[in-house]
Amino acid sequence: MRVLINSYACCPGLGSEPGMGWNWIISLAQHCECFVISEGEFRLQVEQWLASSENKSVAQHIHFYWLPIGGDNSEKCERIREMCRNQGDWRFYYYYRLWQKRVAALAEQIIEEQAMKNAPIQVLHQLNMIGFREPGYLWKVSRATNIPLVWGPTNAKDGFPMAYAKSASIRQKVFLCIKNAITRLQLSLSPRVRMMANTADVIVAASSDAQQSIEKYWHKSSICINETGCSAPPAERETSDWRSCEDKENYDILWCGRMLFSKQLDIAIRAVAAANTPNMVLHIVGSGDDKPYRQLADALSANVRWHGQILHDEVQNMMRRMDVLLFTSVFEGTPHVVLEAIENQLPVVCHKTCGQGDLVTDSVGITCPVVTPEKSVKDFAEALKHLYTHKELLDTMRSNCVSHAQQLTWDKKAQQMISVYKTSVQNRKNDL
Repeated sequence: MRVLINSYACCPGLGSEPGMGWNWIISLAQHCECFVISEGEFRLQVEQWLASSENKSVAQHIHFYWLPIGGDNSEKCERIREMCRNQGDWRFYYYYRLWQKRVAALAEQIIEEQAMKNAPIQVLHQLNMIGFREPGYLWKVSRATNIPLVWGPTNAKDGFPMAYAKSASIRQKVFLCIKNAITRLQLSLSPRVRMMANTADVIVAASSDAQQSIEKYWHKSSICINETGCSAPPAERETSDWRSCEDKENYDILWCGRMLFSKQLDIAIRAVAAANTPNMVLHIVGSGDDKPYRQLADALSANVRWHGQILHDEVQNMMRRMDVLLFTSVFEGTPHVVLEAIENQLPVVCHKTCGQGDLVTDSVGITCPVVTPEKSVKDFAEALKHLYTHKELLDTMRSNCVSHAQQLTWDKKAQQMISVYKTSVQNRKNDL
């Protein structure tokens, strides 16, 4: 099967959108021929990977077409890319929309070239960015060429839950209210979002929350496949790597992430303090302004150890020594730290929302509903106490992480997407 993929951000060895785009492409390339249109910021890294002899078996099935967002003007490219990195800079969408128009023109050119080679493109795939606000123009190409179109995984979900903005500043609350209103207006009324949703043969939702929004606003069914995956099936740890929770002196809880408002670190600190469990230690890893959180921990006499921002490998090693990952965010895509916890056989306690709500099943952790911060503190405290008093359950969850992670690998996700491709082709044939 030959698939034309629109992946704005794509780079080996990175996280977030670039890493997500890259992992999808190299995983899909093991099952089909991939023709990829990408922006070009990471062209050097991609071409070095493709040129490596050890990657030849996969690289031969990937064909990149580079389309710098600022054209031939390198300074303009970097200026626009910086807007993209600054996630609150709405000016980026203006340039991103223009870029998507150029993608559509290039896509038509690639389709024509492949048809002349008697090797036609069989599926169009709008891959990333995963946000729904700028859906691109592949829907126009699909209508003009009658080639099936797949959109996603797309993170088309409702706005920030305002019950969790109680402790926010007035400025933050105003920003969140405006952003939520814009999000719902765009979900409901954006003509190009509607055209994309109506044209796509299959919509892939990045989470169950997004799936519900797609049904609510676009009245479309969708398939849920989280946008990111585990890097490889993990092996059972040697006993020297971790001990049974029964054998540990401390009950070690890990919180890991940037100290952003949406991550709700204060809930983690309050929950640990409310649990009031002997030998419970909350380990906080991440970057950001920790001063207000330190003050809160001191005021509540919570047992907290502050590790700051540490290297990725150190985080992995720390996960192997912890008992629980406490992930308190209420507004995410699919957080990679939760996948890494499962890979490292670390049970997870989190909100049942966003991507983590889909990843964490009863076999590997405990999820709590998104209601109010007070309810979350109470639920998380009870979950932590329950696992402390049922340490055999915690050890069972650790063991379950191995088989669960194997179901979340990139290859499993690629196989799911190949099935989506085949469904889109068959549906289009049935419509003829």
